[in-house]
Order: sequence, then C-alpha cells, then structure tokens
Amino acid sequence: MSETERWQAAEQLALALAEGGLQRMPARALAVFLFTGDETVTMGEIADRLGVSAGSVSGAVKALLSVGLIERLPAPGSRREHYRLRDDAWSTLFSAQNTVVGVMLKAADTGIAATASGDPAHERLTRMRDFYRFLLGELPGLLRRWEEQHPPR
Repeated sequence: MSETERWQAAEQLALALAEGGLQRMPARALAVFLFTGDETVTMGEIADRLGVSAGSVSGAVKALLSVGLIERLPAPGSRREHYRLRDDAWSTLFSAQNTVVGVMLKAADTGIAATASGDPAHERLTRMRDFYRFLLGELPGLLRRWEEQHPPR
C-alpha cells in the first residue's frame, strides 16, 4: 500500500467515525494515531498530516485524552509534548462508556416513574432499563475476558 493510499484509508476511517457520532476533528486525529508509523506524534505533526491549524488539533487531542484513547508521554530533550494511542485504548473507552450506560439507566428509571404500568411508554422504558441493567452487568466480564486474551504490551 502506498503512503497516499494509507492516508486515504485513514481519512475514510475518520469519516466513518464521524458518521458514527465522533466529532470530525477528534475522528481525524484518532485516525492519525491509528495509521502513523511513528511510536508518538506531536500536535504539530498531527496538524501537518491533516493540513489544519494547531488550534483545531489542540481541542481534538484534549478530547481524545479525556476519554482515555491517547496518553501524553515524557519527551526528554523535546520542547513539544508527545502523544500515543494507549495500548488499552479500546477497553478504556468501553469502560468509560459505563457512565453513558448509567445515564441511560437513570433516564429509563425516571421515565418509568413518570408513566403508569400498562402504558406502552412504561413498557418500552422498562425494556430499556432492563437492557441497560443487563449490559452494565455484562461489561466487567467482557472486559476481563478481553484483557485475559489480549494482555497489554
């Protein structure tokens, strides 16, 4: 695969991530982390690769740091901060989404309390709550099995 094809594939991935709900610039920055051949990258390198301003990359990097996908690394002798994709990025992200599951669970409970038994909305909200309770109960075991099969490098 040529370098051009490699980065076209990165942009296609970023587009798919954006269509899936990730903001455009964090999606593009994440694609850089996934497709780079380098161990670490700087914000300037991301900006250069994407052809965007350093300011737009700064927000994307902060977003990726906040959800645990990337990490900041010490770079002795360098005036720039270096970042890399975490080895446990995907399980970290999935774990962080437990918060989302908790929010959905609470929203369902609030809806159930506001509707009467037998009401179709009550039934739908009960099913929603039951699904999220199930999911929340299954996530720890799934992540444990993942880590057993794919120990960090």
